Amino acid sequence: MLRQSTQQRLLQKLSPQQIQLMKLLQIPTANLEERIKEELEENPALESELDGGSLENNNDDTYDLDDKSSDLEDGEPGEEVDLTDDASEKVDLDDFLRREDDDGGGDYGDDYYGGGDNERMVTPARVETNFHDHILDQLGMLELDERRHKIAEQIIGSMDEDGYLRREVTSIVDDLAFGQNVSTTPEEIAALIKEIQKFDPPGICAWTLQECLLLQIKRMPNSKPARDAAAVIDKYYEEFIKKHYDKIQRHLNLNDEDFKNVIGIIIKLNPKPGAPFAVVNKAESYVIPDFFVFNNNGILELSLNSKNAPELRVSEGYKEMITAYDRSEKKNKQQKEAVLFIKQKLDSARWFIDAIKQRQHTLLHTMQAIMAFQNEFFTTGDESTLKPMILKDIAALTSLDVSTVSRVANSKYVQTEYGTYKLKYFFSEALQTESGEEVSTREVKNILNEFITAENKRKPLSDDQLTDMLTEKGYNIARRTVAKYREQLNIPVARLRKEL
Repeated sequence: MLRQSTQQRLLQKLSPQQIQLMKLLQIPTANLEERIKEELEENPALESELDGGSLENNNDDTYDLDDKSSDLEDGEPGEEVDLTDDASEKVDLDDFLRREDDDGGGDYGDDYYGGGDNERMVTPARVETNFHDHILDQLGMLELDERRHKIAEQIIGSMDEDGYLRREVTSIVDDLAFGQNVSTTPEEIAALIKEIQKFDPPGICAWTLQECLLLQIKRMPNSKPARDAAAVIDKYYEEFIKKHYDKIQRHLNLNDEDFKNVIGIIIKLNPKPGAPFAVVNKAESYVIPDFFVFNNNGILELSLNSKNAPELRVSEGYKEMITAYDRSEKKNKQQKEAVLFIKQKLDSARWFIDAIKQRQHTLLHTMQAIMAFQNEFFTTGDESTLKPMILKDIAALTSLDVSTVSRVANSKYVQTEYGTYKLKYFFSEALQTESGEEVSTREVKNILNEFITAENKRKPLSDDQLTDMLTEKGYNIARRTVAKYREQLNIPVARLRKEL
């Protein structure tokens, strides 16, 4: 028998405005400008200083629309937006609607935007030859018929940007059969792969790193060191990558000097032959700081990158349309739908501007807390003065949620007099010394790095030896923790750090 009952539940849901703010918090300054451009393109009711003219005389009320809008159902005027008296004379809603209908949904042409007969400026685009184009240019040297040319193009297209062939021969056969209606065999493809492997740069179209290195050695002049290097890669590859040099040297019957020359040949080979042709986005190689910290006679001054504070406002033209509708005595269904659309865009613009301002406030508030916590570092620049600090510490100082602090700290940079640092750099866990003092794990990592840098590369220090050395300095730390810190510093184990 079915029973009906009533239950009360308390649920926490994020509003669209909160979700928008969380997404904006995660965006670094380098990408914020692009995000604002996207919003300006999607929302015609939002204007920037460049699009809408100077904002010098506008105060914060420029974008604060009254929530009490027009009653669109009954057609009765609501509370008007604070505009000039002649607003209705400036904008004709019917004319706006007619223009939209006549010109295909709002495409008003160049004259409407002031373009007129002005010549459109076109920025020339730089043309770069990528890796695949470079290989395709060499394909003409093989004098292939049309069918085999398509097969060779498919093989080249199956290589990644590093120059490696990442698809199996049988998969390439299927791709040609189903995609280009070309019938072939694995033997024919293997023969064409051998031909493509003769192209420049040496080492391309290999399946593995071992094959890539062998292809490069075979292109070298025939000499004993080159033959020995080929033998090392061909027969003793596993021992080579594990740096079991003694075993290899013994099997090849080489003295120290000859073996050193052989290893010198191998380490000069290119493990990624296609990498030099990769198109590098130079914009990504530059770090745009989100904050600037200045030391003014011992007083720290914080400023936000000006790109984080764009001048945005709600379009006056759209607000005037609302006022014109309110004052109009004649209202039809088409006008009501248009005004409803306009109001949605106005609300969206206001929410976006509020989110940008809230983002600025949250960024500054969080950075001020980090400066207060790590005041000694920002004053002196001495990394040893960095205190143990976790996200929870800053969340407690700012009364923000830990997830919010994490979003602020992620992908953000601060420029100081001592260099530019990622905000994540200032966060580290605590480690207790024998004297009971708490130190940052960053300090332990720096000391560990110093030990490894100064070690004898012929006899690298093991994790056990590093643990003993840290213990002698007063850091009570386990061997597995030393191994974890070493991995975080991207330092390999002792055996792989060994040099001849």
